[in-house]
Amino acid sequence: MNFSTSCILCPRLSTFLCEVRQAHPDYHAKPVPSFGDADARFLIVGLAPGMHGANRTGRPFTGDFAGSLLYSTLHSFGFSNSAEPLDAAGRANAELELHDCRITNAVRCLPPQNKPEPSEVKQCNVYLANEIASLPKNAAVLALGTVAHLAVLRALGLKAKDYSFGHGAEHRLPNGMMMYDSYHCSRYNTQTKRLNETMFHAVFSSVSNYLGKLSENETII
Repeated sequence: MNFSTSCILCPRLSTFLCEVRQAHPDYHAKPVPSFGDADARFLIVGLAPGMHGANRTGRPFTGDFAGSLLYSTLHSFGFSNSAEPLDAAGRANAELELHDCRITNAVRCLPPQNKPEPSEVKQCNVYLANEIASLPKNAAVLALGTVAHLAVLRALGLKAKDYSFGHGAEHRLPNGMMMYDSYHCSRYNTQTKRLNETMFHAVFSSVSNYLGKLSENETII
């Protein structure tokens, strides 16, 4: 099944988005497509669009605190040409481009209270499975939070008990890909000091080093 911004497979989410569109007619308020390099070797998987972030702008992690930290980190490690996800008018920055990186979510629609139900994560998983299937061999996947971690495993038909979530954890998957875990870069996690910029950068450093070694091996071959 191919992703569509017209998807209404989850009744609760579809109904909620209708209410949001009425309250905020200028918001995207539809399923949010992935963003980034179509040929990327690095896929970042978040939880779901935020009310005034991706749900407003139509681009993952764009318009809220989590996006500010994520895009500044991507820029620091060379995965983005800009650290600014928004333009001067507060819309998604049309000049921003990702390099060798793509961003998506485990659930493509805004959930009430930012809490998708297990059935909604399962329903949306077919889109994530297609996204992962499009990645090249030995790609890197970064799961931001436990829900994203479990969604990636479900998309690959793997058992959660074999791959425990933990910040900074690295998992070699049977298909040759590497999965990296990080606490979600939400405002809550940073305010409670569960996650800080140094911790977040350490995960991206690991991913960057892994992809760099792949490039070196390809050059040698």
